[in-house]
Amino acid sequence: MRNMSDDHTHVQEFFGARAADWDSRFPDDGPAYGAAVAELGLREGDRVLDAGCGTGRALTPLRAAVGTSGVVVGADLTPAMLQAAVRAGRGHDGQLLLADVAALPLRSEALDAVFAAGLIAHLPQPVENLRELARVVRPGGTLALFHPIGRAALAARQGRRITPDDLRAEPNLRPLLAVSGWRMTSYVDEDARFLALAARED
Repeated sequence: MRNMSDDHTHVQEFFGARAADWDSRFPDDGPAYGAAVAELGLREGDRVLDAGCGTGRALTPLRAAVGTSGVVVGADLTPAMLQAAVRAGRGHDGQLLLADVAALPLRSEALDAVFAAGLIAHLPQPVENLRELARVVRPGGTLALFHPIGRAALAARQGRRITPDDLRAEPNLRPLLAVSGWRMTSYVDEDARFLALAARED
């Protein structure tokens, strides 16, 4: 069985070392984040979590979508990422939490939606972790699993090949979501973006 603290340390070290220049490495992603947030169908006053928020690039479009009466929470495991979000001025768009998405300090069914950019590849226990995201969302609420480039383009950028066991492949992701309390409603994997949407089951 994998040691959860080892997983946490690895994730924190990986992202902590990259936090300072994360936004400058990927400067053109803003419009892609905005377009993905629009797909969540958020309304004024909704409550939304950016799970694994990193430097908070989704927080501004999420705040715009839910308005001043809505609630935006950004949770991340890596202190340096949250510090970078504050330096970028994004702390004004949402409440930042140093928290593990595997054990969120949120009430059950407290949220209308979860946005998660690049998160699924870093989940140590995908079924349990996605189930925890389902716990904090009301029945019928939505989940967006997003990446600003598609699987093939990302693999090429990293100099690797896509393997059949990639969790983000539709034949793997659909049943994974289903056993975690979600029903996939749409799936897009193209060079310009990856976006899987799901609804929280009753």
